[in-house]
Amino acid sequence: MENRIKSLDAHQHHTSIWPFIAGISVFFVLLGFIFYFVYEIQIVGVMLIGMSIAVIIFSSAGWAKEIFYIGHDEKLGTRGIIWFICAEVVIFGVIIVSFISSRVQYFEQWVQTIPKFNYYLVGILTLILWASSYTIWKAEKALEHNHINSYRLWLVATMLLGTLFLVLHIYEWTHLWEEGFTISASIFGTGFYSLTGVHASHVLVGILIQLVLLINSSKASGYITPIKACSLYWHFVDIAWLFVASTAYIVGGYGRF
Repeated sequence: MENRIKSLDAHQHHTSIWPFIAGISVFFVLLGFIFYFVYEIQIVGVMLIGMSIAVIIFSSAGWAKEIFYIGHDEKLGTRGIIWFICAEVVIFGVIIVSFISSRVQYFEQWVQTIPKFNYYLVGILTLILWASSYTIWKAEKALEHNHINSYRLWLVATMLLGTLFLVLHIYEWTHLWEEGFTISASIFGTGFYSLTGVHASHVLVGILIQLVLLINSSKASGYITPIKACSLYWHFVDIAWLFVASTAYIVGGYGRF
């Protein structure tokens, strides 16, 4: 009887309220953007976005504490992130299809608003993300061998590469914006900033996840699932960039077809 109770306890899964709170907070972030840009009630939009981001950070900290300090590695994160990535594929797919459809439907207006893109910079951005895929893989392998210092080093390298990607991307946006290619200047502008902006937001989320892992790196031994899930997500973001870049810069910005 005692062995049976131990067996049941071993198969009990830890449940947490923090993912639900974080998910609801993301909804209110989107609601804040709607109030800010659609209804033009800026004060409500800013308050909703600010409070929601604060709750997301707080809930992420609570979730991380449960994983690294209270619970144990149930090895379900990889399965969960795969389903999450499937949902993300649908989101990116819808945006890309909408972008291409607008390109075809409004091609006369579209070709008149094509800015001069810096394709060399696009290539550099691609190389940065490819390099970051290697560093996150190295972080995963380091933790598998329980090399905590190497794990931290490769995590920091990935975060720096992701941050460099965002900085250069923002620099590009600023340059295009100063030339008049704004989000409201044309259909192309709306589609371009929506597509690249959604991808950039995923890069930012990936960096924040890595920051959480780095903060809790002293407790990472025996918890391989979080870095595996983070690595899968980051590889997805890197692969998604190939589709985003080819759609936004080549399909969207390369002349008439």
